[in-house]
Parts: sequence; C-alpha cells; structure tokens
Amino acid sequence: MTELNYFKGIIPPVSSIVDKEGNLKEKEMALLIDKLIEEKVNGLFFLGTGGEFSQMFIEERKAIAEFAVKYVDKRVPVLIGIGSANTREALQLSQHAEQIGADGIVAINPYYWNLTEENLYTYFSDIAKSVKLPVLLYNFPTLTGQDLTPDFVGELVLNHKNIVGIKETIDSIGHIREMIDKVKKVNPNFSVFCGFDDHLFNTLLLGGDGAISASANFAPQLSVGIYNAFLTGDFEKAVSFQKHLSILPQLYKIDSPFVNVVKEASELCGIDITTEVLPPTKTLSAEKKQQVKEILQQAKLL
Repeated sequence: MTELNYFKGIIPPVSSIVDKEGNLKEKEMALLIDKLIEEKVNGLFFLGTGGEFSQMFIEERKAIAEFAVKYVDKRVPVLIGIGSANTREALQLSQHAEQIGADGIVAINPYYWNLTEENLYTYFSDIAKSVKLPVLLYNFPTLTGQDLTPDFVGELVLNHKNIVGIKETIDSIGHIREMIDKVKKVNPNFSVFCGFDDHLFNTLLLGGDGAISASANFAPQLSVGIYNAFLTGDFEKAVSFQKHLSILPQLYKIDSPFVNVVKEASELCGIDITTEVLPPTKTLSAEKKQQVKEILQQAKLL
C-alpha cells in the first residue's frame, strides 16, 4: 500500500484512547480499530485533530503511530498526522511514519504564525520532498488561522507528485467545489475529502471523494452507508443516511476541544472505551454527557 495510492471513501480520524496519565490503552485502541474495520471504512487516520496530536509529546505521537501501523497490519490504509508548528518536527514525524510502514501522512499548515504564502509553500514542499509516501494536505482555517486556497493547492500538486489529496475542514461547500474543480484539472486523481459531516453527500455530488470526519468514530454506518449508496446510484438511500448524519454536528458545539464529546459518543454507541482525554481538555460533565445522549437519540443512533 505504500505506492502513491489515491485515497477515497470514509476514513475516520481515530480517537486516541488513553488513561488518566496519558498512556495509550492498547486493548481499547485495538477494540476501536477492529470495530471501524468491521464497519468497512476505507482507511484510518491517526493523530489528527480528534487524535489529540496537539496535546502530545513527540514520543507519545510516535508510540501511537507505531502501534496503529502494527495493529492495523495492512487491513486498511493507515494515515498518520504529522502536524506541527515546527518544520523540523514535522519532517521528523513524516520520516518516522515512512520508516514504520504507514501508507500516507496528513499535513496541516503550521498554526500560531500567519505565514507568507512563500513560507507556507516551502513548509509543505519540504514535507513532500522528505518522504516518498503519499501526502494529504489538511485545511482547517478555523484552527490554523490560514486558508489553503485551491490555487495554492494546485501549485503544490503540480510540483509534488506525492501530494495526492486534501481534507477540507471548512464550512463552505463553495470552497470544496472550487478545490475539486481546480485541483483535479492538475491531477484528475487528486482526492478531496470533506471534514464536516453535513457536507459528505454534497462533496460526492460535486466530484469529491469522501469524508474524514469525527462521527465516523461512533457512527461509521452512516457515512459508509452514504458513500456506498452513492457509488451504486441509490441517491434516495444516501439522502436518508445524510439526514441522520447532518444532526451530528450539533455535538461539536457541546465542548471545545470536542475530542471528549467524540469519545463519550463512542462509548454510548457501544464501544467499550475509556473517555479520558489529554489536558487542557477535560472529561464531560454529567450535564454535557446528557446533551450528547440526546443528540445521538435524535439521530436515531440510540
């Protein structure tokens, strides 16, 4: 799987299951991984936003990446997030992912500084040149403070054959449409994923390739159902699933970061995992847990 694959479908950004001290709980992580593979997801993305990468030491990130690659054992493609505000750290994490046998890496733009376009281009270019692995870009301007425009992405793709896709965590279907239209002209196989649940069906209709969204941790049957129904032309079924899926973004307003909400939803949906999170995030209060439960009931997941 280490050739330049073009990733498609539903790729959950997998929660990192840890104890109160922040140590990886391997048995529970394995349980979550097995559940997602059984639900026929098209890949797994570790150490993204929902994987709490920004709250971890670099050695903790490497340990989770190593466990994930080894445990998944090529059953589905494994993507490893290498996001950092520090280019040297991002390169080290990229090369580590390649060394341990990951199938691709996911690179978000550096946060804190608002980079010039030249410096931002160099950041992604350095990452792409540091490995032979496929690279997915990760556009999340709400958190990074800086948008990856379709023209900017197109230039990167033109000059780096291993930049093969993007996760568009942006609440603008127009932005996603323009990314599809412009960048697929540069590389027709370039993969465009939405990051928000409520854009999955529209992204597919516009020629996009799937979703990398948090709800796939606890309700993969919805996004997988939409994707598979779309592929077979059963739009009525896809729309039915999308109606349920579109309820779930209410969850992400309950707390911030919402990684605790995703873990609570996973536990409520029957996956036997701990809901511990890394600081500064805290486990949910009883009141907020009830809010999670009510939204899951509204979406007919409980």
